[in-house]
Amino acid sequence: MSAAGAPPVVIVGAGLAAWTTARELRKLDAAVPIALVTRDNGDFYAKPTLSNAFGQKRSPDQLVTTAAATMAQNLGVTLRTYTTVLSIDAAAHTLSVEQGGRTEDLAYRQLVLATGANPIRIPMQGDAAQVVQSVNHLDDFRRFHAELTALPARADGQPHCVLVIGAGLIGCEFANDLLQAGYAVHVVDPAPGPLASLLPAAAAEQLRQALQALGVVWHWGVTVQTLQAAAAGAHRFVGTLSDGTSVAADAVLSAVGLRADTALAAHAGLTCARGVLVDAHLQTSAPGVYALGDCAQYASAGGRTLPYVMPIMNAARALAATLAGTPTDLVFPLMPVAVKTPALPITVAAPHPDLQGSWAQDPATEGLREGGAWRFVDAEGAQRGFVLTGKQCSKRMEWTKATAP
Repeated sequence: MSAAGAPPVVIVGAGLAAWTTARELRKLDAAVPIALVTRDNGDFYAKPTLSNAFGQKRSPDQLVTTAAATMAQNLGVTLRTYTTVLSIDAAAHTLSVEQGGRTEDLAYRQLVLATGANPIRIPMQGDAAQVVQSVNHLDDFRRFHAELTALPARADGQPHCVLVIGAGLIGCEFANDLLQAGYAVHVVDPAPGPLASLLPAAAAEQLRQALQALGVVWHWGVTVQTLQAAAAGAHRFVGTLSDGTSVAADAVLSAVGLRADTALAAHAGLTCARGVLVDAHLQTSAPGVYALGDCAQYASAGGRTLPYVMPIMNAARALAATLAGTPTDLVFPLMPVAVKTPALPITVAAPHPDLQGSWAQDPATEGLREGGAWRFVDAEGAQRGFVLTGKQCSKRMEWTKATAP
């Protein structure tokens, strides 16, 4: 039991990684003081819902599952909202924070960084380049939702058009969602097909066809070079692609990926690469300072960042045990990812990107309209990953058991 007045475990952030760590730690230790510091209001919501809310006609407020004050009360957490962490002094075990123009130092027993990631923005020219939006947070979704819902009905009765930059997981999910909500959608990507870094070519082709049948207009092998305000006509903007094609749109969404937010950690002298480097106990290069979630680069995952829900849940449980006094190695199980594209449901268990091997389709699923199944086999013949599409997604458990992590 912690002594009265002892410094708390301080968690920086208020996303899934932060709140789950607080919850798991509280399960193990009812007395340890916990403080959560966040730049926003701290409300709890499921981040994956951001990319299917339009089709479900859910407003930003409807995505909040539990208000921050309720979360804090239920977990016995001291919550500091709208508070910015300016710096960390890892030697003194303190952080400098600013709230409402007032700066103070907070002492911590252990520090957890759950600072998330920032959307990657591709530079482009044009007088409307700054209107491009990205959605990686509920506040981002509020802005994007407000922009689309404020558009006046078109005189010709045609749907408004959204230009989506990026055909990765988030880009495809938003494309499907916006189409379901009645928008026209153009998607631009320099790759030859959707989810090019995750799927074998045949599976990607199934997704391309499914979303095209729903209404997506694809632009492959190109990038958006300029975005200008439309001088006249039915749409607000005109994007010019690298092949000279013009795309008229009413809103532009960039979904080209995420970059771990390492600014605070790097400023404190912590070792960072693609993310904040953490060992098997999720400790950074500074004793007593830990990281998880989208900001972390996991030794337990072969040096990868893992911006998905299941890695966060596993990491939070292991970290909570370590924080509670039982050092626990993080061991990731195989964690298939469900891609939220109702036009073609997909389950992906991606192999490590450095693993040598090849994709092969299960012969029993070749030519099936209801989906397909592919396994990734390494040089020794072991199944190390898989992709299931359509109705084959029901075999997720079976294929997970057959796959080496």
